[in-house]
Amino acid sequence: MFDFRLQVFKTVAKRLNFTKAAQELSITQPAVTKHVKEIEQHYQVKLFDRNGTKIKLTPAGEMLLQYAEQVFEVYRHLEIDLNALASKHGGKLRIGASTTVAQYVLPPVMAAFHEKFKEVHITLETGNTEKIEQHLLQRNIDLGIIEGHSKSAGIKYSTFLNDEIVLVANSKSELAKRSAINAQELYDIPLLMREHGSGTLDVINHALKENGINPALLKEEMQLSSTESIKMYLLNSQCASFLSIHSVLKELKNNELAIVDMQNFSIERNFNFIQPQGQNDQLVELFIKFASRYNFR
Repeated sequence: MFDFRLQVFKTVAKRLNFTKAAQELSITQPAVTKHVKEIEQHYQVKLFDRNGTKIKLTPAGEMLLQYAEQVFEVYRHLEIDLNALASKHGGKLRIGASTTVAQYVLPPVMAAFHEKFKEVHITLETGNTEKIEQHLLQRNIDLGIIEGHSKSAGIKYSTFLNDEIVLVANSKSELAKRSAINAQELYDIPLLMREHGSGTLDVINHALKENGINPALLKEEMQLSSTESIKMYLLNSQCASFLSIHSVLKELKNNELAIVDMQNFSIERNFNFIQPQGQNDQLVELFIKFASRYNFR
């Protein structure tokens, strides 16, 4: 609504990639470059250092990013507070979310939402992507938030949040000590995998196949249906596993788990809101708007 040019800069600064920023903002890459250059010209500073295809923030870019985050935080609170002032929202909102979203993404959003809209009572159903879609189609929930490539008839999908799936291992393991591995080396690594029906597993398998890896031939040590179980197993083994970056932030910070870098290989996805086609529910739209503007740091 306000300064789109600043939003463009913030997206590039977060993604450190002009092409990905253009895709996320649904504009062209030249348009992204133009907006960034206009900011640089206005302040007479350089915001990004470029080294081939890679970019990084300059000190001026780091400073602008800090201020941009503060500005958008003010905008977010302004819109929420005006919305709350203009309307008295109440009722029950039934949300279903896939495991990663429910455990690591939604709790702070729901707490902040409840602080603003105390008359709205939220219930949260947790399950894998397949289960949440079924609950939505059966009208057991009003809104779903899922991961994965699923596209079912009768469901409307919209982007909520960007995510990256990374290969992680015990920080003390031999694998974690290596600077990087290539995709073919995955065949030699014991892996913990999620259960069938998991949106995360679907995304992982899709990415592996695109990079010439046959998931059926991988050395699967065990299949677990809980991210927490996988993390605890990793802390007591030499295995590795593909997990959402959102689910391992604490363990990475505490140096319990480490990301295993893979050459020319990355897995990115979106968490998506799902609604029944044709649904027009005021509480659902209010929560979607609130969550989409939540500042994930």
